[in-house]
Amino acid sequence: MRATWVFATLGAMLLTVPAAGVRSQAPRPPSIVLIYADDLGYGDVSSYGATSIRTPSIDRLADEGIRFTRAHSASATCTPSRYTLLTGEYAWRRPGTNILRGDAALVIDPARPTLASMLRTAGYSTGLVGKWHLGLGSGTPDWNGVLAPGPLELGFDEAFFVPATVDRVPTVFVENQRVVGADPADPIRVSYDEPVGSEPTGRANPGLLTLRPSHGHDQTIVNGISRIGYMSGGRAARWVDEDIAEIVTRRAVTFLERQQGRPFFLFFATHDPHVPRVPHARFAGRSGMGPRGDVILQFDWSVGEILRALDRLGLAKDTLVIVTSDNGPVLDDGYADQAVEKLGAHRPGGPFRGGKYSAFEAGTRVPFLLRWPAHVKPGVSDALVGQVDLFASLAALTRQRVPEGAAPDSQDILPALLGESGQGRDWLVVQAGALSIVRGHLKYIAPQSGPAGSQTTGIELGNDPSPQLYDLASDVGETRNLASERPKDVAALADLLARVRSGAVRPLR
Repeated sequence: MRATWVFATLGAMLLTVPAAGVRSQAPRPPSIVLIYADDLGYGDVSSYGATSIRTPSIDRLADEGIRFTRAHSASATCTPSRYTLLTGEYAWRRPGTNILRGDAALVIDPARPTLASMLRTAGYSTGLVGKWHLGLGSGTPDWNGVLAPGPLELGFDEAFFVPATVDRVPTVFVENQRVVGADPADPIRVSYDEPVGSEPTGRANPGLLTLRPSHGHDQTIVNGISRIGYMSGGRAARWVDEDIAEIVTRRAVTFLERQQGRPFFLFFATHDPHVPRVPHARFAGRSGMGPRGDVILQFDWSVGEILRALDRLGLAKDTLVIVTSDNGPVLDDGYADQAVEKLGAHRPGGPFRGGKYSAFEAGTRVPFLLRWPAHVKPGVSDALVGQVDLFASLAALTRQRVPEGAAPDSQDILPALLGESGQGRDWLVVQAGALSIVRGHLKYIAPQSGPAGSQTTGIELGNDPSPQLYDLASDVGETRNLASERPKDVAALADLLARVRSGAVRPLR
């Protein structure tokens, strides 16, 4: 039987045929594990061409599943990528979805369907472990009380997570709706506007630091590292950076161990290799590339622990595993951790130009591997796929309707994801400072004012007041702007992007 079962022929009908009618004719859908790295580049993985570092656990997925070469996150930064992944709506449609402060309110309306709520409706047990960074509460979060709405209100049955990023306060874990280890006698206070309490800052007390900032990141010191934002209190709740990967990985494995006879969805969103890069002792110094290389090895270990748990529990065959990243790589992202000095011949973005924050390919073209041993044959796919499409595609896989008005930018590309078709998206929009649209192998970057590059990260941002057009088939490094030579293509793609932005053009369902 074909791996897509009835989906390849009924894909267009799934949104109109009653779910119960389809369910009675098809085998049981798989459990789903989505492993989401933070700032992992296309060239950071050995199965994608890295030679200075080895990632055997991720490579195992490449050997046993499908390695996608033209997969994109929705944005070159984290919050908008996560928003789009969970909602199936491009974040640029919603003001306030750029990189959030650590004290931001929830940016997803709890009334709207999400990937998690859709799968829970399909009968899945749903869990979040790792990084959140989509805000909490309806106003300023109450770190000493109930933190709601949050993941539980968006469809997760349980959640254990870092509220924002590890370089932002508060430096605590949240389980479901409360800070883990919170002590009423030592209340947590957080501000992104002015100092709170008497905690030392990196700016005023550099001698207290074990990891110095290179730019920004010079406010409250926790665990010898100064962060973005001010915090006081919560001393018993504060994490130790070296232990974060182990803690969240063990929590993810525990979630898997508790699943009995019910399909599950685990969204395991790791911190690695985002800054501050502070590897556990077992990985420190192992890569020869400094802490950034070490935490890539640490991320690979986390992937391996999930795969080993699925094997041990007899769940691997019928579990669909995806490993991908929220955006492209960055070296100096605020801490002096020798990521630049120890880079050597390693190219985090692979053959692509740019990186995190950039409209060029390395900003959003990321590793994307999918394994489902029971139904997917190993291989390599150059289909154009986007993380925005996971909502509609997994709805099709689990025989769910996409509710009216939900996931407006998500397309069902299930045959491409399962390796049954080489055709993915016809066109895809990605976000950095500028919006870009890729159709076939042509890429158009809309005119955008602003600096051409970042003085702090050293990354080319792709901003240009004039349009840019690249033929990725012959110029994957985006070295030759063809806009002046091919004005008809520029006009056609600019028009398509304008119609997508206005809502006049929607993805096929």
